[in-house]
Amino acid sequence: MGLFERYLSVWVGLGMLAGVGLGLALPEAFATLAALEVAHVNVVVAVFIWLMIYPMMLQIDWGAVRQVGQRPQGLVLTLVVNWAIKPFTMAALGLLFFKVIFAPWVAPADADQYIAGMILLGVAPCTAMVFVWSHLVDGDPNYTLVQVSVNDLVMVVAFAPIAAFLLGVTELTVPWSTLLLSTLLYVVLPLLAGMITRRVLLQRSPQALAAFVARLKPASVAGLVATVVLLFGLQAGTLVAQPFVIALIAVPLLLQSYGVFALAWAGARWLKLPHAVAGPACLIGTSNFFELAVAVAISLFGLHSGAALATVVGVLVEVPVMLSLVRWVNARRRVLT
Repeated sequence: MGLFERYLSVWVGLGMLAGVGLGLALPEAFATLAALEVAHVNVVVAVFIWLMIYPMMLQIDWGAVRQVGQRPQGLVLTLVVNWAIKPFTMAALGLLFFKVIFAPWVAPADADQYIAGMILLGVAPCTAMVFVWSHLVDGDPNYTLVQVSVNDLVMVVAFAPIAAFLLGVTELTVPWSTLLLSTLLYVVLPLLAGMITRRVLLQRSPQALAAFVARLKPASVAGLVATVVLLFGLQAGTLVAQPFVIALIAVPLLLQSYGVFALAWAGARWLKLPHAVAGPACLIGTSNFFELAVAVAISLFGLHSGAALATVVGVLVEVPVMLSLVRWVNARRRVLT
């Protein structure tokens, strides 16, 4: 591992501090960046995520993708965790903390909003950052692609009914533009770019491809740190203005993340999944599709609602949580062979 990869947690921590500092010092600049959105997908964030995803897309071998169906256990684990467990544990934790444990400090109407935002996070499994976490744990890029693609297909039919059921609303409009644009930006386009680049480089030699991927590693890490700086800069005012509320929301979100990961890891051990499949399968169930969750929260409850705030806290919590889990998975590489 290079210097950047070895101390990634340090760079991300510094990025969080830099983001808050810059967001407070230059609020107008970050407001301008926040306005660069298409269908609730921030263009600048999309560029940074592209930097992270592209190197992994270069490693996808379509011949190997066709073989994923011969070992479906990892895919089954992902689907069970994402759709049969995660939404319901998120709802249960939200009710437990904001209706019982935190009830003395939170007004009932605000509690309902925070629970709603948490539910929207729980029903939206991650699409983009999964590729980053998989790359960091040396996951099988071909298997990860299939897991993400199948999850996206399930999301099209399952997101609205599960979210509507848990939120207690009779009708929920899915922002299809956000869902489709995110899939196009974070899966389809980088995949096509990776395929074309891979073919061109392999025509020269396998060594040319390996050398190119190695040169891209610093750019990938830089993209992750830049994303952290931007996200924390965009929410710097909220972090400073409402630290107590953010801390309250973060508690059940942290328990949800680590609890779901523990369940997935136990399932991976039981299924005897290899490390390259188990790592990404467990991490997919832990991370969230924050663009979709934020967009639905805003459309249902408003831009300045408690539900929208809860989805934003989910974004801020996710990166440090996922990095800690990446480190945990890599430290137990020999447990799953």
